[in-house]
Amino acid sequence: MTTALTALPSIADGRRADHSAAYRRRRTREATVHTTTTGETAGDFQQLAQPYRRELLAHCYRMLGSVHDAEDLVQETYLRAWRAYDRFEDRSSLRTWLYRIATNACLTALESRGRRPMPTGLGGPSTEPSGDLAERSEVPWLEPLPDVAVGVGSDGADPASVVTSRESVRLALVAALQHLPPRQRAVLVLRDVLRWKAAEVADLIGTSTAAVNSMLQRAHAQLDKVAPSEDDAIEPLPPEREELLDQYVAAFESYDIDALVRLLTADAVWEMPPFAAWFVGPSDIGELIRVQCPMKRAGDLRIVRTSANGQPALAQYLRGDDGVYRPFAVQVVSAGPTGLTHIAQFFDVSLFPRFGLPDVLP
Repeated sequence: MTTALTALPSIADGRRADHSAAYRRRRTREATVHTTTTGETAGDFQQLAQPYRRELLAHCYRMLGSVHDAEDLVQETYLRAWRAYDRFEDRSSLRTWLYRIATNACLTALESRGRRPMPTGLGGPSTEPSGDLAERSEVPWLEPLPDVAVGVGSDGADPASVVTSRESVRLALVAALQHLPPRQRAVLVLRDVLRWKAAEVADLIGTSTAAVNSMLQRAHAQLDKVAPSEDDAIEPLPPEREELLDQYVAAFESYDIDALVRLLTADAVWEMPPFAAWFVGPSDIGELIRVQCPMKRAGDLRIVRTSANGQPALAQYLRGDDGVYRPFAVQVVSAGPTGLTHIAQFFDVSLFPRFGLPDVLP
């Protein structure tokens, strides 16, 4: 099986960007900075570096699997770069330099952190949807990435500065990357997503070109076992799948579980960190919702459409005893030609502000 990642177009091809008019103008501005005073340099650094913030966030997210950690590492990257900017000798583009700093910061952070799995990465599916659910709050679970944070699907962007692509941040792919050791993960992202040369990657991580090629080969072999195939690549939903998603939202809000499960494929998967159990098939998923979900009647739940990881996402608000709808969970949904194939439900209400979602619904 060929993984979708190996077939991705470059989202930030530095070699092509080097010859663009926009790149030449930016390099001229960067060179000008070195003739300014220290105070002026700090201000110009902010102006020149700010356009790269969103793509660096996507890069750190691929490495770390957490939007919270990625935001911290991007902030650290900019702080390190600002402090060292007077020593930036213009031997590479500012963008390349920032990626070097961000990648090294991520590798350092990963030295003390384990991988971020999804429940499907921990074992087989559960067959007891009505049983007790074990919450594993100690596990550093994979998190979804709000599209609004990184500009997925933005139109009109200069090809030399495209922030990210749907395929490169989709949830299943980032989950698959978590199976790789940190240096392999960095090599694969830098080579296959950013299209860096092997020699450039070797220089960044302090090894040989041969070692980089070997790590890339091992990373591909591992992803062939766990990553989605090219056939699963994400595109904007066609009208019939948009209609399918609308029906799913309506079934949830009206508490019509029978209608809801009819929209699932026979092998649909449901998982919901921080609970370790996951379930396969409409029957078990329907029973899980009936027994475990706190909504019990039509109107208990309201849904706001959004997007994450280049996929449809649903922000769920649960009605309290006072009648106010408050954040409950975020679902990231995968839709196939015949129904919904995968639902990842994240019970992390701290995600709502990152999606630009309100605290309550009227």
